[in-house]
Amino acid sequence: MIDVYISGPVELNIIIQVIYLLNIFLKFIKLFPPEFSHVLALRCLDIAYKTGLLKLLFPQPKTTNVNFVGMKLSNKLGTAAGLDKNGDYIDCLGALGFGFLEIGTVTPLPQSGNKKPRVFRVRDELAIINRLGFNNKGVDYLVKNLKQKKYKGIVGVNIGANKQSKEKNRIEDYLICIRKVHKFADYITVNISSPNTKNLRDLHSSKNMDELIEKINIEIKKLKISIPIFIKVSPDETKETLKYLVDKIINSSLEGVIATNTTVDKTLLKQKKYHAYNGGVSGSPLHNKSNEAVSYIRSLSQTIPIIGVGGVLTRNDYESKINAGANVVQIYSGLIINGPSIILNILKKNKRAS
Repeated sequence: MIDVYISGPVELNIIIQVIYLLNIFLKFIKLFPPEFSHVLALRCLDIAYKTGLLKLLFPQPKTTNVNFVGMKLSNKLGTAAGLDKNGDYIDCLGALGFGFLEIGTVTPLPQSGNKKPRVFRVRDELAIINRLGFNNKGVDYLVKNLKQKKYKGIVGVNIGANKQSKEKNRIEDYLICIRKVHKFADYITVNISSPNTKNLRDLHSSKNMDELIEKINIEIKKLKISIPIFIKVSPDETKETLKYLVDKIINSSLEGVIATNTTVDKTLLKQKKYHAYNGGVSGSPLHNKSNEAVSYIRSLSQTIPIIGVGGVLTRNDYESKINAGANVVQIYSGLIINGPSIILNILKKNKRAS
């Protein structure tokens, strides 16, 4: 079991007061538009890290006690891609007590993403709709941040294709990113499941999947890549598609699956006014659909490594993801909606987090 403790000779009541003020501050930040709030929260978190405040408030794992595909994790809870697209906040996010981080999605060339506004809160349903479109500063910028990070934990990199790349050039975009990040990342995630880059999910088709995995296999052998490579899948694919993908991964040099990305199924939202919004839904409405995908993939293979993500807002959500078959779990919307206290709630005296 992982024990969470507060470091430093600080009285408990002072810590409680600081956390209370932090929660008030987070509520204030949410008065701003979602995308601006996201950046502001991360910058404030970075300041708290640099001033030493995070050491006082967030869990510090005592030992490394989780082995996941050869990676040593302090616990089973990590961040999902999208939280820190460019690797600007690795050190401060790592100080929150996560067992691992995933940064990105990054593309070979910088791109601005889709037109704003492109992130929408659905407050009453604990959900977020985003159509960001892989906005990032490019793979070279991210690699520079990987080289400069102080965080000693596990950091994965989520890679994607540029918007202007078509067909075979899209696969080449993934290969470019693999070549550039594999020496500096602990694992790589091939993101073929974002709904916000036109036709990207076509890579789930058998023909495209065959070519993508074959070319990644060639790169793995040519570059002698030893780190795990995962494929991140959509929750909106059929069981037949998921089965084909799992079979291909098992018979390749790739490691496993991240399940799942956001869903385009707006019927999961009770408020019909959001049904016409473009983009992917994350947060609480995604929870069951994501778990169904995790459970189905696990039924296909008892050994394939699965990183579960989607709709984790509470400790119970975390537990259900593990029970569905995930080896480890990532959060994104849960952190945005509930703030950093979600980490304490999941990890504190939680046997399944170790």
